Amino acid sequence: MMREKNIPGPENTSGQPGDYHVPVLLNEAVAGLDIKPGGIYVDCTFGGGGHSRLVLEKLNEDGKLVAFDQDAAAAANLPQDERVLFIPQNFRHLQRFLRLHKITQVDGILADLGVSSHQFDEAERGFSIRFDASLDMRMDQRQDKTAADLLRTLSEAQLHKMFEQYGEVTNSKTLAKTIVEQRAIRKIETINDFKQAIGGIVKGIPQKYLAQVFQALRIEVNDELGALREMLEQAPALLKPGGRISIITFHSLEDRLVKNFLKSGTFTEVTDEVFGGRPESPFKIITKKPVVASQAETKINSRSRSAKLRVAEKK
Repeated sequence: MMREKNIPGPENTSGQPGDYHVPVLLNEAVAGLDIKPGGIYVDCTFGGGGHSRLVLEKLNEDGKLVAFDQDAAAAANLPQDERVLFIPQNFRHLQRFLRLHKITQVDGILADLGVSSHQFDEAERGFSIRFDASLDMRMDQRQDKTAADLLRTLSEAQLHKMFEQYGEVTNSKTLAKTIVEQRAIRKIETINDFKQAIGGIVKGIPQKYLAQVFQALRIEVNDELGALREMLEQAPALLKPGGRISIITFHSLEDRLVKNFLKSGTFTEVTDEVFGGRPESPFKIITKKPVVASQAETKINSRSRSAKLRVAEKK
């Protein structure tokens, strides 16, 4: 499924027609990998292939790029290049599918998290508040659970927790209560159904409020934070010594996970039994502070304003 147009809107305002996805922090993210020309690199979020193409430019004929993407639409962007291996799967299965292709270690791992411009611009995908469509939000169309399913089945307490944690919605408790009340008297299956059901309790700027609500739904539908945690936990064993991991995040929940994991190398609270300290991280932090987009980049791609890049090297 190829892109026909790129309509600037609240989620994607690059203003560049014809782009499947405008890669954010392109040069910075790839530079962070410190490419070895004959190395093996993984792009966990292939999408439009922007980051992958720049990696390929830096590889020689012996180099290899493994591209993961759970969205079937991304396959249409693959270059005709024998050095590319495409795996149509969620990056949470990184190690499993690399081993399946007899790859035990790699020289670098790159991930550009979040939703692609293409996904926001395809109305039927249900990611954008700009259109009316089914409340879908599945990045992988093979999975069963949609956003409409969540709104229909989650308890009031579960809805409250989801909107509070994943969207930081100010009146998340009231929102959850309203959804439960409304779903008892009406169907909530489309974006407009949902907007009408919660219209009376929207706070502040409606566009911003709905964006936070949709973010929470999207994260839950796709288990985005769970997938990120699983991928990060596989990284130390997959990276060769001196190999780099370069990750771009778009909200504080993702950034906190990445920052804490690269600092400690684990999500588990582990202390040394003898000295009582934490074990040493397998990573050397390359970016002491996250790299953010330049003023020039934010002017042409508003999505880059919230992007943060963190890079670490396997010791």
